[in-house]
Amino acid sequence: MFNNNSLYKFYYIWWKNIDKTIFLLVLFLFGLGLFFSLASTSLIASDKLETNSYFFFYKHLAYVFLGIIILIFFSSLSEKNLFKLSIFLFFISLIFLMLVPILGTEVKGAKRWLDIIFLPRFQPIELVKPFTIIFLATILSSEKNVHIYYKYFISFIAIVPTSALLMMQPDIGQTLLIFLSWITLVFISGISLMVFLSFFSISLLSLIYIVFNISKFDYIKKRILSFFNPESGTHNAQVTKSVDGISSGGFFGKGIGEGTLKYKGSETHTDFIISVISEEFGVVIIILILIMFLFFIYAVFKKVYLEDREKIKLVLVGSITLILVQALINVGVNIRLFPTTGMTLPFLSYGGSSIIGVSILSGIILNLTKKKFN
Repeated sequence: MFNNNSLYKFYYIWWKNIDKTIFLLVLFLFGLGLFFSLASTSLIASDKLETNSYFFFYKHLAYVFLGIIILIFFSSLSEKNLFKLSIFLFFISLIFLMLVPILGTEVKGAKRWLDIIFLPRFQPIELVKPFTIIFLATILSSEKNVHIYYKYFISFIAIVPTSALLMMQPDIGQTLLIFLSWITLVFISGISLMVFLSFFSISLLSLIYIVFNISKFDYIKKRILSFFNPESGTHNAQVTKSVDGISSGGFFGKGIGEGTLKYKGSETHTDFIISVISEEFGVVIIILILIMFLFFIYAVFKKVYLEDREKIKLVLVGSITLILVQALINVGVNIRLFPTTGMTLPFLSYGGSSIIGVSILSGIILNLTKKKFN
């Protein structure tokens, strides 16, 4: 057991060796998320729940505190224990994902959530994603004398259960995120460009065929069709409001509390937080947020460049890919660059599952970028 002195020493060493730039960036992004959560949800809670107007904010704050504890925990583990625990948690989180079709809560035609006593309305895929990256990196960096294409095949088989379970929900957005993360790891591990492009093309065509020919995915097909032809249906109504909100905010916004978009949709504080921010604070703030994300990615890739071990490189690149791609998809949906996917903005969006997932990813990144003792 730790006594107070040894615990203090342990975390003094932890603080001394973590990358403080990355850590402070993560805290700053979480802080921005809290501020914008307060600005975008307090009046919603007051009107819809007829309760404390800070209901969502307090809930968001509690999840951020939990997320920081999780972040510190994962970043303070030894590398050996981090990988052992992550592989174990990958299979545990996969079991939770398997329970979704059986015990999950259905919302708007999709069954993606589990109601757990201590984590109500929890989305298991947010747990699966970070540990999937470590599992894939472990396979691809294995030093056993096997052919590299065999490793690619095994790593592909490893994402099949997750992808199949996600498509059953259905959740094509998260399926694409898992697939793109796998593709990224395979690409940087040295696959032939011709093989890579061929497989990517076949996979993309297969996905298009599935979406347009299986009735379970009709709602996705309608979203895609209405994306290309907004007048054909109502699936782009929220996106239209989002774009209008961004346009009406201009460069410097209407001012805090002056926006109207947060009253017009049910996902403004999650999937469309960017639009709410832009309407009240202006496009300038959105540009600054994107710069923060780019700086975060740069700080991680700078560490990747200095790292010699393939497994660490793969985990870091895979982790930052998850964050980057999810952020790009979220922003793209808000400006009508992509069809709606139901994907949150990492760090900033309201939502316990998203906060816990990105906290685990951040903890893994901090663990693998900290100074090591020889």
